[in-house]
Amino acid sequence: MPEQRAGRRRSSPTRFDTAALLGGLLAVIAIGGAVAVGLRVADRPPHATATATTRAPIISAAPTPAGPTANPSANPATTTWPMPTAGLAAPAAATASATPSDAAPMARSWPVAVRIPAIGVDSTLISLGLRADGTLQVPASGFPAGWYTGAPTPGERGPAIIVGHVDWGGDAGVFYRLHDLSPDDEITVTRADGSTATFRVTSVAQFPKNRFPTALVYGNLDYAGLRLITCGGSFDQRAHSYEADTVVFAKLASSSPA
Repeated sequence: MPEQRAGRRRSSPTRFDTAALLGGLLAVIAIGGAVAVGLRVADRPPHATATATTRAPIISAAPTPAGPTANPSANPATTTWPMPTAGLAAPAAATASATPSDAAPMARSWPVAVRIPAIGVDSTLISLGLRADGTLQVPASGFPAGWYTGAPTPGERGPAIIVGHVDWGGDAGVFYRLHDLSPDDEITVTRADGSTATFRVTSVAQFPKNRFPTALVYGNLDYAGLRLITCGGSFDQRAHSYEADTVVFAKLASSSPA
């Protein structure tokens, strides 16, 4: 597990530089429980002024899923989701003007824990990077959750990314009840500098893995956003993986200083 360190950056507006993340399509987290697929912590990307093209967090691609059944045979190697690609734009049908958060973005500081009272989550966070082959590292067990170091830290301008398993070895994982979240539910992230960032859920959606809306989930934002991601939908026994991903969209509602 990589060492987690607090990192401070200047507080001028920044954005999520998608070009620094990938040169192509990445494999997705295997939330249905399995073995971690390696680690290469991504270098912290450069940041620039955020663009005005914001991906809308309100979507209707699929209904919120019913609770999944824990599957001990889930295999991360057979479950994929794409990560951002440079210059990718959101589909027109999924684009709208997002309402900026009233809370000002925070300076950069690595997250150390996440709490979601509505679904009983209280988890430390591990750092997740990219493997040499460009695939996203996944947590090595059902607990704890992890955050992607190539994205903004929670509270910074842009889409912060936290992922976790839905189940592991037949038992519920840290994000087993992620699908139960509703708009206005709170998500609190504690950061390494002692500050906290509190987000409010704006929507919960499920996407088939072969139609994952990369730009909508990972695209640049003009406010501090957060995405929580786990597997969802039906479990494919033949492929040993879930057929969809559950994504929670949230935006910064308030912050407290260190």
